[in-house]
Amino acid sequence: MSETVANKDKSSLPALPKTQTGISGLDEITGGGLPKGRPTLICGGTGCGKTLFSIEFIVRGATEFDEPGVFVAFEEKAEEIAANVASLGFDLNQLQEKQRIKLEYVHVDASEIEETGDYDLDGLFIRLGYAIDSIGAKRVVLDTIENLFANLTNQSIIRSELRRLFTWLKDKGVTTIITGEKGEGTLTRNGLEEYVSDCVILLDHRISNKISTRLFRIVKYRGSVHGTNEYPFLIDEDGISVLPVTSLTLDHNVTDERVSSGIPALDRMLGGKGFFKGSSILVSGTAGTGKTSLAASFAHSICQRQQRCLYFAFEESSQQITRNMRSIGIDLQAHVDQNLLRFHASRPTLNGLEMHLLTIHKLIKEFKPHAVVIDPMTNLITVGAISEVRSMLIRLIDFLQTEQITLLLTALSLNTLVNEQTDEGVSSLVDAWLLVKDIEHNGERNRGLYVIKSRGMRHSNQIREFVISDKGLDLVDVYLGPEGVLTGSAREAQQLQQVAGVELRGHAVSRKDREIDRKRLVLESKIASLREEFESVQEELNKTFVDEELRNEILERNREQMIRNRHNEL
Repeated sequence: MSETVANKDKSSLPALPKTQTGISGLDEITGGGLPKGRPTLICGGTGCGKTLFSIEFIVRGATEFDEPGVFVAFEEKAEEIAANVASLGFDLNQLQEKQRIKLEYVHVDASEIEETGDYDLDGLFIRLGYAIDSIGAKRVVLDTIENLFANLTNQSIIRSELRRLFTWLKDKGVTTIITGEKGEGTLTRNGLEEYVSDCVILLDHRISNKISTRLFRIVKYRGSVHGTNEYPFLIDEDGISVLPVTSLTLDHNVTDERVSSGIPALDRMLGGKGFFKGSSILVSGTAGTGKTSLAASFAHSICQRQQRCLYFAFEESSQQITRNMRSIGIDLQAHVDQNLLRFHASRPTLNGLEMHLLTIHKLIKEFKPHAVVIDPMTNLITVGAISEVRSMLIRLIDFLQTEQITLLLTALSLNTLVNEQTDEGVSSLVDAWLLVKDIEHNGERNRGLYVIKSRGMRHSNQIREFVISDKGLDLVDVYLGPEGVLTGSAREAQQLQQVAGVELRGHAVSRKDREIDRKRLVLESKIASLREEFESVQEELNKTFVDEELRNEILERNREQMIRNRHNEL
């Protein structure tokens, strides 16, 4: 009985052969890389990164996948290209000497191109074929293709030669990247390359609110499933990094392992053990309530266990944070020196939201921390709408939970009695939420902390006074007085009053005991006197009884003696 394709195991279906690019994140989005042995079109406007994208494809292939490559440039000379990418650590001259890559500069003079039916690319085929065969190339880049057809308006000639070029490249079995300039209403100037390419990637360089963001999108990919969203990518000293932002399923693993908050009293409020490893924690409060101190204490606790912590600061420099924390007995610089703590401090306006997310993503992959601190996340609203910040934080939380990395976020909450929610509205997303608030009483401003929620564990529902001193952070029990919660000097006065009350009660008890002892002595003295009087009476009574007995005994003897005497006289 024949089995339908729908019922077959999908893993047994043939997969399209692919060539890994080696570009961080791109292979994940494309499901393995670019189509092997086929041409891929990379198009976009000026400055979007097409040439760098292509160069890295060639360099990664030669250095990581043992696939030599040929780079054909129609605009820049080989020396210029080598100099441009040297700052990224790509030594093209050395790779050429080792026959791992080959740079070719083809000068095309637009004035020499005549629009005739005899125009063809045979000369390019010969030169390119020789370059491929000389090093056994598996990868080819043509940058940029518009130069081959400059001043040509005959669409039939352009289409014909494009097809010839793409067919020739496929016959050579090389994986090819062809770059093209974005046209008016079309992906390329000619508007033809995208139709004959097997894979089309569109790069974009946008400016929004004076902030630059680079994005790319896979327009088409024949024979392969691929991501269809727009993805931000970062160009830095390590080349290109791409962050996949596809929807993540909620199927990450969890653990019962606990992570200390760095404050023993707070751990006791969280079931005595602290937060769950891999969870997300939000610390919110108004300005000056100690959110950064809590974050620094958490980072300090992580590093004390010889684990790594990555600290993103959007408000203070790393030097300022380390100096301030020394005043409360926390030495963060020692952890920095041991490479257990790394700061990344910048203003939110340095990048757009997607670029911030990509930077965080990249540093996490590089540093491999056990915990991440973002202080404060509310500053991000200066570079994006609240909904955009929320979307970014959702992806960040999902990523860190997948990696089992504990995340602590600080947020500035509105100083109102009505709303204690954070500006980003992420409080429903996090696993634990701590609220630090001002408590004003008796002419003083003190701090109070309580756990609004902590998923999966028993936690205290009581407020604690949050004390910051030169000895560190601590939580103390608040006192309930006639007018409500007592903190600060009012709490200390209540404590002194209780101590005085204990002493007064002790003194009263001592005086009562002395009076009882005195009464006891008087009573015992009276009892002793009565006992002596009783014994005296008893002795007198006994003496009278004995005398009577003795008198009777003597009288009896005398009577008997008289009887004997009378008998003797007879």
